[in-house]
Amino acid sequence: MSRHRSSLVPLALLYAALIVYASLYPFRGWVAPHLPLWAFVLEPWPRWWTGFDLVSNLLGYMPLGILVAGAALRSERPRAHAFAFALGSGALLSGAMETLQNFLPARVPSNLDWALNVLGTAAGALAMLALQAVGLLGRWQWLRERWFIERSAGGLTLLLLWPAALLFPTPAPLGVGQVADRVDDLIARALQGTVLEGWVQAPVAGAVSRLPAVTELVVVALGVLAPCLLAFSISPPRWPRLALVAGAAVLGFAATTLSTALSYGPQHALAWITPATPLGLTVGVVAAVVLAPVPPRAAAALGLVAITALAGFVNDAPADPYYAQSLAAWEQGRFIRFHGLAQWVGWLWPYAVLVYLIARTASRERAP
Repeated sequence: MSRHRSSLVPLALLYAALIVYASLYPFRGWVAPHLPLWAFVLEPWPRWWTGFDLVSNLLGYMPLGILVAGAALRSERPRAHAFAFALGSGALLSGAMETLQNFLPARVPSNLDWALNVLGTAAGALAMLALQAVGLLGRWQWLRERWFIERSAGGLTLLLLWPAALLFPTPAPLGVGQVADRVDDLIARALQGTVLEGWVQAPVAGAVSRLPAVTELVVVALGVLAPCLLAFSISPPRWPRLALVAGAAVLGFAATTLSTALSYGPQHALAWITPATPLGLTVGVVAAVVLAPVPPRAAAALGLVAITALAGFVNDAPADPYYAQSLAAWEQGRFIRFHGLAQWVGWLWPYAVLVYLIARTASRERAP
């Protein structure tokens, strides 16, 4: 049997991209530095720092160490090589980010930050080695071989990213992928001052309305059905699919609740539940259970229909006042750099799934 490609590889690359985003945001105001690029390495440790800075720089690189070391171990590298590769990757990435911050007046390169980032990477790599030592990595491989078909790394990556996509505010529960307003605004800005100005209207600021209950029900149902069909496209038609449906329902509920709590406070964590929401969740889960016996390729084809319909409804949905309020809080940096990952994943997740499912339906490989 051919060895599985690990879903940890794309996850590690995506997390590295998040680090770049967090380190260099907002990517403007670049100037030529007055000091040598590596001068910060030899400077005394900063006199002023906070506990938040220490913890964030330490913990921020731990997932990178976990993912890179795990990917190396899944590639059958020796433990020492996996640790060294993870540590080197974290050190090089952090060093590059601190160096590039020389060009940004709003950012200050720091040897303390670099040291903490390297230490966090090492801690993450050691944690992954410990997980392998106690057999958890092997158990995951055993579970993956029984629950999923071969060459499922891309689909697993998209499934793991789905809860992150739900953290960014959506116009309706589970309704990810609303990019039409942003695309219209981008095109309108690009055409401003040209003969084509006015062909595309930018979104009107403050124009908000309520989403019809029937549309919200459909969006919620499609929102829970879409990841289930994605899971079915990489899993054989057996009983584990029912566990995947239950997992999608639980993760969708938990991620949306967390997003609402972040936007409005823990006391309003369940404010996203409207009269149409429970029925939409029920319809989506029941539809997923009914479709559980379909073959993987048929599930991919049905997933294309569900994702396309979801994107259509979501991009047609108006922004209600609560959505507009929470969106503004996130995009103005209320959650510092964290909003960047959720924002991009929330925008692009359904379209990445669309491309992936097209590839699966077009593939000539036989699936069990």
